[in-house]
Amino acid sequence: MPRYPVESDTVPPRPAIGVDLGGTKTEAIVLAPDGRALWRERVATPGGDYRATLAAVAGLVARAERDLNLRGCTVGVGTPGTATAAGLLKNANSTCLNGQPLQRDLSEALDRPVRMANDANCLALSEATDGAGEGAPVVFAVILGTGVGAGVVVHGRQLEGPNGLAGEWGHNPLPWAGAGDTPAPPCYCGQHGCIETWVSGPGMARDHARHTGQALTAAQIGTNAAHGDAACEATLQRYELRLARALAHVINLLDPHVVVLGGGVSQLDRLLVNVPLLWGRFVFSGGLKDPVRTQLKRSLHGDSSGVRGAAWLWRSAGTAG
Repeated sequence: MPRYPVESDTVPPRPAIGVDLGGTKTEAIVLAPDGRALWRERVATPGGDYRATLAAVAGLVARAERDLNLRGCTVGVGTPGTATAAGLLKNANSTCLNGQPLQRDLSEALDRPVRMANDANCLALSEATDGAGEGAPVVFAVILGTGVGAGVVVHGRQLEGPNGLAGEWGHNPLPWAGAGDTPAPPCYCGQHGCIETWVSGPGMARDHARHTGQALTAAQIGTNAAHGDAACEATLQRYELRLARALAHVINLLDPHVVVLGGGVSQLDRLLVNVPLLWGRFVFSGGLKDPVRTQLKRSLHGDSSGVRGAAWLWRSAGTAG
């Protein structure tokens, strides 16, 4: 039988440990109850080695508690996948984690219960707790990076759903597709034309190459457009319209108070201005010119949102759905 205590939905305010388990790096943080970072460390993720990955997480937790003279801190872990009903990880790009009882094994290794959530859900929880969406009843947070993920937080609780798929926005088809959105790119999930294939960083780069023959990254496209490159400007305008359509779909379905953008592509300042100017024509208004009141913001904590959200997994009152 496990030696760790039974999980409770309520824990007293105390320092909390968060771990962001990524494909190339694993980061841990200790947050004070008021959100101040007391300690943090980043190590390389042992590629393709499940047992070494468990040891790396356990080592980070042990060093955090040793350095701060703490014992029995709560631990939350953000992962690149989600858990099945049987507790086995799925859909992780760190494939050595797939099919493994990660939450159970970490709990046993750390001798305490561990809460675990998808990294996009951790972003959403971080930004809804003390970030760009603080105080908003419904927050939809998006990662625009190498891939595209999203999470939903409702009244401070992350929404998961019975399949653990709440927020899997990136693997729906791009809505209101037109002639300029064909042919639909293939997606690793087996479908074609997923939102991820269009609004990820590689998706933007692929669209630019298709129109110009130039191999540029999303960051390079943004820089060149800012310096007057007409082809890069056209690529960004196509990108902004696609992102606006994809987020309008979310507004029609979920009607969030705040949409938070994270990930590398979110560093393009113009998205925060241009996308809300475009999404109104796709948000359902019954023919009336009713302004869209959803706010679009960049994540306040940037690259730290995931690891901070992992720490807040114990502060949130469980999960919804």
